[in-house]
Amino acid sequence: MNVMMDKMKDVVFTQLAEITRTESGSIETATSLICDAIQDDVMVHVLGTGAHSAMAAEEVLWRAGGLAAWNPIIDPGTSLIHGARKSISFERLPGYGIGVLDAYGVGQNKKEVMIIVNAYGIDQMCLDVAFECQNRGVKTIGITSKEYARAVSLDDPVRHSSRKNLFEVVDVCIDSHVPYGDAAVNVEGLESKVGSVSTFCNCFIMNSLVANIAQELVRRGIDPPVFVSANVPGGLEANVKWEEKYGHRVRHLL
Repeated sequence: MNVMMDKMKDVVFTQLAEITRTESGSIETATSLICDAIQDDVMVHVLGTGAHSAMAAEEVLWRAGGLAAWNPIIDPGTSLIHGARKSISFERLPGYGIGVLDAYGVGQNKKEVMIIVNAYGIDQMCLDVAFECQNRGVKTIGITSKEYARAVSLDDPVRHSSRKNLFEVVDVCIDSHVPYGDAAVNVEGLESKVGSVSTFCNCFIMNSLVANIAQELVRRGIDPPVFVSANVPGGLEANVKWEEKYGHRVRHLL
């Protein structure tokens, strides 16, 4: 047995078990909001406001077993591919997130939903987006860690100017339970922890939402817009109807 692999497995399993134990109600509330939007044929946006948080949006784009109805907002300014240090500068730039919403046409319909993913939920971009979505009448779902946010001093310069936390501002909060600092595995002889868990938590929540949404849409008598893997026989052909339905609205689908 590889001891460090076993430690990493235990940490991740513990995180996912805690989310499952505590966040069922929030998942159900978020599911209802999203299903209402899909039923009304309006957009459900997903935005990870940060370099690694963006992986949650990429996770649900054109995903086998995923929903075609997502509109993942994949912003180049906060993408690691253009420079890691540069990405955090955009993340902390006042007003930048509002420009991203404008670029993606968020808020054209008052029934839209925005999922904001950010492990710590304290910085300028995630809160600018949350406040601006409120102004535009867009319902917000936050995937963020209350523990992480509470651990950061209110006067820390990395915080949004409002000193608010994302979980306090959104309509629905799904607590990702990411520990302060993100890394969670101890190595003997090393002061710093290793092995970040936020991506596991974020993607687990997003895929849990997918499963719950599909189940609720079936209950409502609606055909869930689910993609089949493009790497199985007939997969590409099966997905055409959803690409035709959503391709003109989902920026990165086609």
